[in-house]
Amino acid sequence: MKVRKAVIPIAGMGTRFLPITKALPKEMLPIIDRPILDYIVEEAYESGIEEILFITNQYKKCVEDYFDKNYELEDRLAKSGKDTYLKEIQNMYNKVKIYYIRQGEPLGSGHAINLAKSFVGDEAFAVMYGDDLMYSNTKPVLKQLIDIASNNNCSVIGCMTVDRKIASRYGMVKLKDDGSISEIIEKPTEDKIPSNLAGLGRYIVKPSIFKYIEKIKPVKGEYQFTDAMAEMMKEEKFLPCEIDGKYYDLGSKDGYLKANIEYALMRDDLKDNIRNIIDDIK
Repeated sequence: MKVRKAVIPIAGMGTRFLPITKALPKEMLPIIDRPILDYIVEEAYESGIEEILFITNQYKKCVEDYFDKNYELEDRLAKSGKDTYLKEIQNMYNKVKIYYIRQGEPLGSGHAINLAKSFVGDEAFAVMYGDDLMYSNTKPVLKQLIDIASNNNCSVIGCMTVDRKIASRYGMVKLKDDGSISEIIEKPTEDKIPSNLAGLGRYIVKPSIFKYIEKIKPVKGEYQFTDAMAEMMKEEKFLPCEIDGKYYDLGSKDGYLKANIEYALMRDDLKDNIRNIIDDIK
């Protein structure tokens, strides 16, 4: 089972990061000197993805601008001999083919992903959420999911083990005896936690997901992608992929700040200064 395409829904309003998200989409907030989305696109590219569809809205044109060619800027960089910067700029749009479609109304993740039906066609595809950043120094996280999906010819959900004390923050995975997923329980109370595995914002799904999206009912006016997967699990196989890597929840301010610090500590040009700053604060 080959996975060539990814769908990235980014039509949310990012209210937890107001007031900055009044002017700048949450997915374009920087991790050091690159926006969050650039890291996610890079993960997709390094995982073998050839085409990406962003599900966006009318307020996120800067996403299109970022991944588009800027002739004037590139010409100035070339003439001034700033070849390193020029190469970085060109890498933004040379990695994969990127397409866009707008979600006209805020009707939830299920509705958003359903807009990708013609883009996907009859192929299995990846779904990557724009506020879940994942890093691995072994194999790109999405590639880990793709390998399991290809080897088992089934859908896959990225997972990680979490402390039961924080399980109520996540969709927790319930497993069958054969190790496949039977259910995702959203933000369970302590007595309803089915396992220590939390589902993350990375999925590989077969194209049959669309028939299940069409069956789901809205909850508070929104169609949820997890509800469609729950229906699909009743008839089709889903496997968990416990990721080998690190997960950053960029939907929270502390997760966002942690990502900036840890990514800075991974860079040779910044790590020593960052350590000195941390020591000074202590």
